[in-house]
Amino acid sequence: MNTVKNGNGGSLPGADPHVREVVRSAEQELLQLLRQRAEIMKRIGTIKQTLGGLANIFGDWLLTDDLLVLLDRKAGSRRSGFTRACRLILMNSPTPLDTRQICAGLQREFPDLLDRHKNLYASVTTVLGRLVHYAEARTFLHADGHRVWQWITDAPDAVNLVNAVLDEDEPAVPSALES
Repeated sequence: MNTVKNGNGGSLPGADPHVREVVRSAEQELLQLLRQRAEIMKRIGTIKQTLGGLANIFGDWLLTDDLLVLLDRKAGSRRSGFTRACRLILMNSPTPLDTRQICAGLQREFPDLLDRHKNLYASVTTVLGRLVHYAEARTFLHADGHRVWQWITDAPDAVNLVNAVLDEDEPAVPSALES
């Protein structure tokens, strides 16, 4: 009898070669779609950071209410306050941040959100893990050995988009948008 090993180490008795081909093809398509999703999330991060930078320079009046909600600058119907705040701290940082720095940013900019969290450090770490899973942020070890997080963007693209909008008479985008 013809047997094929499955992913759990078990075997599939008499697995048809056509079935194996369908599974292989579906697996390849899934991997390709996951790669595309990661690239799209990276591009979304770039656009969000660009629009956020333009709003920081020229004011939120430049953005529609719908766009303000999409950029987490205005609460939508479902309030995701803590995650939204963590996103904004990361998105507005020109450099990668460790958990302690993110906690300090939250305490400085969103003190009203902190009362609900018994262990702020643990809550921030949980949210950051989710942002990495959503491909909105990336994490790595800094040179000093501390884990840091960074909003995912194509920074040169973000700076180029902002500079394209600015008149030649206006100063170039400050390096704070570059990461």
